[in-house]
Amino acid sequence: MSLSTTARPVLSPEVTQVLDAVAAGAVVRLGVVAPGGHGKTTVLRELERAFEDAGASATVVDDAHLLPDAELLSLRARVERGDANVVVAYRPWPRSRALAALAESLGRARPALALEPFTREQVRAVLPPSARGLADFVHQQTGGVPRFVRRLAGLTAAELTPEVVASFRADLDWLDADVQKYLLAAEAGAALRLDLLGGLLGLDADAVGDVIEAGRATGLVGADGALPPVARVAVAALSRTDRRIAVRQRLAELQLRSGGPVLDLVRPLIGVAGPELGRVFRAAADEALATDPALAARLLESVGTAGPDVAVRRAVASAMAGDLDAALRLADGVLSGGDPEHRGAAAEVAAIALAHRGQLARGTELHRWSSSATSAAFAVIGRVGTGRLPDEALPEAPPTMLDGGASLMAQGVVESVTSSATTALSTLVRAAGLLEPAGRAVLLPDTPAALAALVALHSGEPGIAESVLDRALATASGGALMAVRHRLLRAWIAMQRGDLPRARETLAALRKAGRPLEPRDWLFAVALEIGVARRTSDLATLKRTWEQACEAVLRHPVDLFTFLPLGEFATAAARLRDQHRLAPHLAAARTLLRDLGDPSLWSVPLHWSALHAAIIAEETSVAEEHAASLAACRDRSRYARVVSAAAESWLDVVAGKVDADQVEESARGLQAVGQWWDAARLAGQAAIRTSDRQAMVRLLDCARLLQGRPAATARKQPEPVAEVDAGKLSDREREVAELVVGGLTYKQVGDRLFISAKTVEHHVARMRQRLGCASRAELLDQLRQIVG
Repeated sequence: MSLSTTARPVLSPEVTQVLDAVAAGAVVRLGVVAPGGHGKTTVLRELERAFEDAGASATVVDDAHLLPDAELLSLRARVERGDANVVVAYRPWPRSRALAALAESLGRARPALALEPFTREQVRAVLPPSARGLADFVHQQTGGVPRFVRRLAGLTAAELTPEVVASFRADLDWLDADVQKYLLAAEAGAALRLDLLGGLLGLDADAVGDVIEAGRATGLVGADGALPPVARVAVAALSRTDRRIAVRQRLAELQLRSGGPVLDLVRPLIGVAGPELGRVFRAAADEALATDPALAARLLESVGTAGPDVAVRRAVASAMAGDLDAALRLADGVLSGGDPEHRGAAAEVAAIALAHRGQLARGTELHRWSSSATSAAFAVIGRVGTGRLPDEALPEAPPTMLDGGASLMAQGVVESVTSSATTALSTLVRAAGLLEPAGRAVLLPDTPAALAALVALHSGEPGIAESVLDRALATASGGALMAVRHRLLRAWIAMQRGDLPRARETLAALRKAGRPLEPRDWLFAVALEIGVARRTSDLATLKRTWEQACEAVLRHPVDLFTFLPLGEFATAAARLRDQHRLAPHLAAARTLLRDLGDPSLWSVPLHWSALHAAIIAEETSVAEEHAASLAACRDRSRYARVVSAAAESWLDVVAGKVDADQVEESARGLQAVGQWWDAARLAGQAAIRTSDRQAMVRLLDCARLLQGRPAATARKQPEPVAEVDAGKLSDREREVAELVVGGLTYKQVGDRLFISAKTVEHHVARMRQRLGCASRAELLDQLRQIVG
């Protein structure tokens, strides 16, 4: 084991011992055995030099495995005499009887010297100084095979060059056809599959073993049957394309016949092989569907001209990969093709795709074309979502995971409008658990986790919503198609709790991904943007995003599962005095609720949002109507009771009647049902409207605590800045200064700190006087130095 990249080769301790024996004058009879490229020639060169230095004659033979039997027998006779130095190097294969006899004789004199690949440290030692920083890369690529290390010694970056790959051509061109096939099988990962290799080569087990040994003797294949990465690249790149395709095709057919996986075998053939691999491509697509539906779609596309069964499979894969355009196009082709056997499956795919596109009513109609139990269950969900109670009992589901989960989903949605929130939530959580093992392997119009989260959010159970969504994200429930929905709903919980940075992070991550959102996801994303902007008094963002909100509700007709964003839009519309653009959609929501019998679970949050919209628009009578509607639901659930009490408190506060005890109780009730921001807002608004100083301080402390900030805790003062007396500002003035410097208006500062705009103005005037500023520009300049 050596390499002459450096001035002197790096030699193993075993080689060094032999060289010492030569120098000491001992008679050396030695066999040196190793696959090709492992440094046999270099070792022989060192031994020849040692014999010359010692003044001893020696017979040194390389590549003895290529010698005829007569020469091998002559060498053996010389070894047997025992009076001459004989060193013979050979590969472990081919191994004729004469070579085996010679090796046996040499072995009696001295154990054969078996050369091993370089260790990582030896690779670093033999590389030139300019390449030693790449030692780890070179060792990983070559497996330590000295010949390969030499070929990579000239690299300047951790990347294989075309010249390096081309240097393997000489190793491959002289090999016989069976060994070349074996190397291609090893490149495909089948080097140790004797059953597959037998079928590929058309040989019995003994003959296959000979081919394997011949392949290993080349040095291109390790003892474990794996090709070093650089050799794998070379075999794939330098072998004839038709031969590579034929080998993988034959291996895949044999593997498929034995019931084994074929995906890894045919993955490189996408776009190269044609319809002759149709059966194998279909099997590979089934394997890829759960983990990589986009790959499954490409595999099915490679089938070429195919029947409606493949088109439906492709539509499913495309939909699961998020390519709803392709899914709808393929499904529509089957629907219009007149094939009755596959029309139902195509209709189900199209219906699910339309649900994601916000066309729940049309999707529900398409489910009627399918006779499957899942379609029947999804149709029930769609009918309830568009305001139609089912006319008959839910069909009995077959005892499968998907059918059972879909049936529970439908049952839970029906219970959300006909029974209690607790019952519906329990059913939907059970459905999520039942479908959890399927993970990303199923195509759904919505996941039970998302529906459970919606029910939980509408009933004041954000903890349950959070738990079920986190579980869905961890198990990839519904695959890539549903991941965005789960993340948006998770961000919605954060927004309601006042954790606006987390909500912003989700939106930023979606923008960074750069993938257009489907209408349903876009509706929630825009509503989140609107909600965060409203809660931070960011009027500029609110105005900028409002046009998107108006477009989003046009692209996604109102259904039961869009009430959260619709309520957020209602509040924003009132803030922007643009209620007329949203009025038809709110009217559609009210009609939908009436058609369902005004279920309190879904109506309470919408009335709550409408109440705030009316308060912002200063429409007291409308606000009172919504408060009355909430009061009518008071006895139906804990959430309705809390929200109704908070609505009454809010109307009292707006009217100037502040009962601190009642406000604090209502605010803490809102916090208990997950609406932390609304809770802090109620306490803050009450604080700035009361004339009782003690009540004001108490309510401000309550608002701060509900906001997650400590009450009456002094802020840490930054270091004083030259020529500016930062100590002149009180804690409250410093808070005001930070927000004013940040560009907020007096009203926005007041909203953030729960004080009036007039109070903010007074704080600014006092700061200007204390700091001796002659102008507002001078004041802002000094405040920037103080607050940073």
